[in-house]
Amino acid sequence: MTIRTSLLTSAALAFTLPAFTLPAFVLPAFVLPAFVLPAFAADPELTVFDWAGFESEVLIKGYVAKHGEMPSYAFYGDDDEAFQKVASGFKADVAHPCSQMVSKYRDAGLIEPWDVSRIPNFGEIAPRFLDSPIFKDDTGVWYIPTDYAYTAVAYNTNDVPAEDVASLSVFLNPKYEGRISLPDNTDDVWALALLATGVTDWTDVTEDQFQAAATWLRAAHANVRAYWADPSELAQLMATGEVQVAWSWNDSIALMRAEGFPVGFQRQATEGASSWFCGYVNFKDAPGSEDKAYDFINAWMDHGSAQGLLDGFGYAHANDAAMAAIAPEALVAAEVNPIEGILLAQTPIAAEMRDRMLQEFETIKAGF
Repeated sequence: MTIRTSLLTSAALAFTLPAFTLPAFVLPAFVLPAFVLPAFAADPELTVFDWAGFESEVLIKGYVAKHGEMPSYAFYGDDDEAFQKVASGFKADVAHPCSQMVSKYRDAGLIEPWDVSRIPNFGEIAPRFLDSPIFKDDTGVWYIPTDYAYTAVAYNTNDVPAEDVASLSVFLNPKYEGRISLPDNTDDVWALALLATGVTDWTDVTEDQFQAAATWLRAAHANVRAYWADPSELAQLMATGEVQVAWSWNDSIALMRAEGFPVGFQRQATEGASSWFCGYVNFKDAPGSEDKAYDFINAWMDHGSAQGLLDGFGYAHANDAAMAAIAPEALVAAEVNPIEGILLAQTPIAAEMRDRMLQEFETIKAGF
């Protein structure tokens, strides 16, 4: 996924949009695109390849307590970019892909199984996050799920009536032509288009369903003001008034609410919402310390990481025991509490289908 991170703690630059008068609640910072973000250098014996913004001590306090410093980080802007970089020879010790990408790393022979006997809290991971032979099979555990949240409709509550976002058809509504933003992200836009055309399980999409979703995306594209590349960018687009309705992750909502922006998050539209999860893979022939890779993942799996993830990113932790220690009202406030209604889970799909979705999305963005 494209910058699956809150970016709440990333370095920033001043930003203005001359076409709009900035309201009082305009967000004060704009984050550099991930492809120009510098690496974060610290412990030279562990390199984490991650979404920008995840270089946060609140997520790995145990690692810092043990080693006296953060790992070194290298950043990427989206999952496909990350895979291509590693496949081309970039070396790191661990990386943080979302679930749809794990099969690519396995098929390319880039990762090795985790030794879960070295991860004491592994058994606390919710079983639903490991319910795939891509993640766990007779050869071992290839993926440690860590974080999850939702993709749903963000909207300006001052200007957009709640009834307008009761359906995903809001993205086709001519009332919002030029005031819509969608993620520059294959998985999320296809989750939206499939939901909007009646598909709730994307693991077995027929040709007719694919074509219907592609047609819907082309219609939505005509209303799009901008495809957002990271949550901070979306927050800026909405804070300036340039965008009024968006398909968004939780962290954009957390960022805007922290600045007092009137934003709603409709997770129960008639056609549904989407959920996703990400986690860590262990690279084969990694350059750093294997022991420190396990110290890193154990710090992530520590119960305290769940509170830091919720407070800093608006995400939930895959460790069910850790989540149980957090007050239910805090989950409701962050909008990561379970919801009733239709939910398309972004679980792994066939590589051929995902590649086709990627190619079709690029064609649609190009106006064809």
